[in-house]
Amino acid sequence: MSLLVIGLVLFLGTHSISIFSWRWRDAMVAKMGEMPFKGVYSLLAIAGLVLIVIGYGQARMDPTWLWQPPAFMRHLAMLLVLFVFPALLATYFPGRIQQVLKHPMLAAVKAWALAHLLVNGTLADLLLFGGFLAWAVADRISFKHRPQRAIPQLPGSKANDVIVIVGGLLLYAAFAFWLHPILFGVPVVR
Repeated sequence: MSLLVIGLVLFLGTHSISIFSWRWRDAMVAKMGEMPFKGVYSLLAIAGLVLIVIGYGQARMDPTWLWQPPAFMRHLAMLLVLFVFPALLATYFPGRIQQVLKHPMLAAVKAWALAHLLVNGTLADLLLFGGFLAWAVADRISFKHRPQRAIPQLPGSKANDVIVIVGGLLLYAAFAFWLHPILFGVPVVR
């Protein structure tokens, strides 16, 4: 469990720099240069992600159960995750969906984390998905109090909404039927 916690601290910690001190982040970028800062940031985030994967995998081998989710929650979770993939794509394909969601990546992370909390009841699940949910909520709140940075994305277009919906649904189907069992060993559709 300690690898999972260290991984979460590294991954979510690096992604929380601007939440707690965007001025410090900007000062470090000015001091180090943007690319070296992003390099260190990326290495820490990747190390955190690797530790999360290893730590969560280890925790699944000997789980500490906190609650047993009811079976019907699977359907609610699948419905929530249906929203996740279009929201992820809306981050990079500006259109009406992106305007409505304002911060589609954070909306996707919140829906993903909540969906997984509904169907998983171990301590590791609470740490992993609860940690991501808390981070996404904190990040969204902090957006009101800090300058926004540009996200690389395509030019805005009405066609982007079609791409977001169709592409998101295709990604959802790919994960639900093939990728989730292959990558995580847990079938979504039984």
